[in-house]
Amino acid sequence: MARRRFFVPQVRRGVAELTGDDAEHLVRVLRAEVDQIYEISDNEDLYLARITTARKSIVAFEVLEKLPVPAAKGRITLLPALFKFDHFEWLVEKATELGVDEICPFEAVRTERGLRQASVKRRLRWQRIVLEASQQSRRVKLPVVAETTSFEQALQRPIPLRLFLDEDASAKPILQHPLEHDHVGLLLGPEGGWTDAERSQALAAGWKPSSLGPTILRAETAGIAALALTKCGRR
Repeated sequence: MARRRFFVPQVRRGVAELTGDDAEHLVRVLRAEVDQIYEISDNEDLYLARITTARKSIVAFEVLEKLPVPAAKGRITLLPALFKFDHFEWLVEKATELGVDEICPFEAVRTERGLRQASVKRRLRWQRIVLEASQQSRRVKLPVVAETTSFEQALQRPIPLRLFLDEDASAKPILQHPLEHDHVGLLLGPEGGWTDAERSQALAAGWKPSSLGPTILRAETAGIAALALTKCGRR
């Protein structure tokens, strides 16, 4: 059985600490005790570590050894238009489990009014979801959750392979693109779909129309499907 893995703020001189809610969760919920062995990550490197202190206010680790980290197979950036937050949070969680490297939300024409402003405070919650999903899925590095931007700013992200997820039947199937590229961007529309103007802007900016099949998917489903196919296309 795989050991549990946790993220720590830093590893310094072979020692790491968790405090606050994270420490309390380990002690009260997971029943962490002194001398138990876990894996910890400082968001760069991975370590095997032993608990030396286990209190509700602090859990301290002593590093036993540095562990090998699998080589990365390129980056995937998901750029989703904002949509209802309960569905958006599900997307954030599952995208993290699937190995996304960065989530860059933006405001589309058909994004519900008020979501961009509300996203400023919601970003902290999304980062917490990312942390918990990363620990559950045993990631070594946390994906970045960027601040919400405009559609125009999203289009200008410097990503070599930029795929525009489109329900248009004439769009090229996503698996026919060179998904093994070092950095792939997936542009995901809002619940109401793209406007004709947005579609034209994306094409003009060099984004390639990409299809997920003949059925119309919910926004969060489309994002998860695109990520899964992109990951599979790299094996």
